[in-house]
Amino acid sequence: MSAECSSYLNADKVLVSGFSCPQMSGDARAVYCCGFQDVKYCCDDPHSFFPYEHSYMWWLSVGALVGLSIAAVVLFAFIITVCVLCYLFISTKPHSKLDTGLSLQMADTELHPLQGPHQNKLLTKPSSFKRFPEPQG
Repeated sequence: MSAECSSYLNADKVLVSGFSCPQMSGDARAVYCCGFQDVKYCCDDPHSFFPYEHSYMWWLSVGALVGLSIAAVVLFAFIITVCVLCYLFISTKPHSKLDTGLSLQMADTELHPLQGPHQNKLLTKPSSFKRFPEPQG
C-alpha cells in the first residue's frame, strides 16, 4: 500500500515536488500522505494533522494549564481582597452619624420636638423673632 503526496508550495513559497509514501529514508509504516497545503509528509495515521510528536503538544497543554491556573488564583485573590475591603469600609462606618437626608415639612410649620413619633401635631412658627440682649462680659 502506498500514497502519493502531490507537489505544493511551502510557507516560503518554494515549490516542493510530489513524492510517494512510504519514503525510502522514512518509516515503513508511514504509508499515508498527511499535512496541509503548505506542508506534507508521510504518516502512519490517515487522520493525523501535525507532523510533531504528541508529547510536544502535551507540553504546550501543560504550560497553558499552569498559566491559566496562576491567572485564576490571582483573580480569586483580587476578588477576595475587594470583598474584605468593602466589608471593612461598611462595618467601620459610624451608625449614629448617618444622614437620613432633609426632613420634609410644610411651609411655615414645624414638628414640635417634644412630641412622640406617632403624634403628628404641627405647630405654626411665630411670625416675628424676639431679639434678646447680648450678654456683656
